[in-house]
Amino acid sequence: MAALMLRWSCLGKRWVLACIDGGSRHGRGAAIGLTSRRKRGQSSVAQQPLIAVQKSRKGEHEWAAVVGLEIHAQISSNSKLFSGSQVHFAAPPNSLVSFFDASLPGTLPVLNRRCVEAAVMTGLALNCRINKKSLFDRKHYFYADLPAGYQITQQRLPIAVNGSLAYSVSVGKKPSQVSTRTVRIKQIQLEQDSGKSLHDEPRSQTLIDLNRAGVGLLEVVLEPDMSCGEEAASAVRELQLILQALGTSQANMAEGQLRVDANISVHHPGEPLGVRTEVKNLNSARFLAKAIDFEIKRQIHELENGRKILNETRSFDDKLGCTMPMRDKEGKQDYRFMPEPNLPPLLLYDTASLPPGADPQQVINIDWIRERLPELPGKTREKLIQQYGMLPEHSFTLLNEVGLLEFFQNVIKETRAEPKKVTSWVLNIFLGFLKQQNLAVNESPVTPSALAELLNLLDRKAISSSAARQVMDMKRGNPRAINKLIGLVRKATLSRADPTVIKEILERKLSS
Repeated sequence: MAALMLRWSCLGKRWVLACIDGGSRHGRGAAIGLTSRRKRGQSSVAQQPLIAVQKSRKGEHEWAAVVGLEIHAQISSNSKLFSGSQVHFAAPPNSLVSFFDASLPGTLPVLNRRCVEAAVMTGLALNCRINKKSLFDRKHYFYADLPAGYQITQQRLPIAVNGSLAYSVSVGKKPSQVSTRTVRIKQIQLEQDSGKSLHDEPRSQTLIDLNRAGVGLLEVVLEPDMSCGEEAASAVRELQLILQALGTSQANMAEGQLRVDANISVHHPGEPLGVRTEVKNLNSARFLAKAIDFEIKRQIHELENGRKILNETRSFDDKLGCTMPMRDKEGKQDYRFMPEPNLPPLLLYDTASLPPGADPQQVINIDWIRERLPELPGKTREKLIQQYGMLPEHSFTLLNEVGLLEFFQNVIKETRAEPKKVTSWVLNIFLGFLKQQNLAVNESPVTPSALAELLNLLDRKAISSSAARQVMDMKRGNPRAINKLIGLVRKATLSRADPTVIKEILERKLSS
C-alpha cells in the first residue's frame, strides 16, 4: 500500500505530495493506519501525521497554496466606538456597558473621533488611499453576544483601501538569510466588536459578558498573496509592530487585542483556485503558522484521496495541533447588509479641501495626521543597521521584544563601550537573563544605567569579562541585588582600589 509523502518548498511556493512504493498518485484507498470510516468532511490527518520528505521523487504532484488574512485590531481608545463606555481589559463582567451597548430602544450611536484618527493613521502607514467619504452599514447576524442583532461596519465604502505591507521572511537556514515580500491590503474598515460568550460546560449554560460589545476595531483585509504559515505569521508580526509604533492599537494577542482569521485553499498551478476554508480567531502568530500549515496539508490529503474540500469555518486546537470543523458555509449566509440609518457619511478632508474657517475639533485633516506619523519599524531597522553596524537579524530582535529597543538605546547613551559589544550583551546576556527569569523587559531588575556602568567597567578593564558575566549570572544571588553590586564595584574602581580588592568584592558578593 502506498505511503503518503508531503514536501514544502518555500522558495518555489509549492506543496508537493506523492504516493511512493508503487502506489497510484490519485489512489482512493486509505493510507496505512488510517480508518476509512469517518464523517463527511472529517479529516484523518489529525489522527495520522503526514511524513515529511526532503528530496523530490518520481510520481510527485505539485500543489500551490493560497492564504489570505482578515485581521481585527482593537483600537487604543479610552471609550468605545459609538458610546462613552470605558474600555478596560479584565474588568468585572458587564461593568462597562452603556444603554447603547446593550441595545436598549431609543439609543443612538455617537462616533468616536479618536477611532477615526486611528484608522486614518493606520491607513497612511500601510500605504492606503484614504477615502474622503466613507459609509457605515449594518451587518445582520444573530448571536447572544450581539444584542442589537447586527454589527455596525463599513462594507460598501471603507475608510481606507488599496494599501500594501512589506515584511521579511526567512529563506534559509541562517538567520541572516531573509527576503522582503509584500502583501496587498484590500481595505481597512471601522467596526464594532461583539460581546463575549463564556461557556459553562458543567452547568450546560452560556454566560454573556458585554464589556467588549461596541469596542472599536480596525479590520485589515489582506489579499491572498501568501502561501504558507511562516509568511502569514511574519506579516502579522510586522503589522503588530506598526500598530504599536503608531499607538493605534496595543495589539496584544494574548489579551485578544489582535485576532486573525485565515482563509486557505490549495490548487494545482495553472488551474483555478480551490475551495477555501476559514480558520477563525487565531490569537498567536505561532498558532497562526501552525494552523495554516496543517490546513494546507489536510486539504492536499483530502483531495489526493478523492474527497472534496468543504467550504466551512474551522477552529484550531493548539493542544492537538490540528484544525476542527465549526460550521458549514456551503449555503452562503445572508448578512442582509443595509446602510446604517443613524449615521451620516463620514467626511474627511485634506489641506486643499478643508472648508474655510472650519473648527479643527469638528473636522479631521488627513494631511495633519500624515505629518505626525511616527517612525515605522522598517525605517528604525534601517537606522540601527546603518548607525551601529548591527546585523539585520539583530535589528529584528530589538524591535520584536517589547521595550528592548528603548532599553538598548538608553544603554548606548550611558556607556563608552562599542555598539557591537552593547548589542551582544543586550541580545545575548541580558535577554538570556530575562528569559531565564521569565521576565518582560519592563520587569527587569537590571536598569539600563546599571548595565551601562557594568560595560564601562569592562571597557576600562577594571573587571574581567568573566567577572562581568558572573554579575549577570542568575544562578547566583538575588537578581535585584545586581544594581547594588555594580555600584559597589564602581565605588571600588573610582577609589582606585587594587584590582585584587575589586575581585574579592565580586567574589564575596556573588557567593553571598
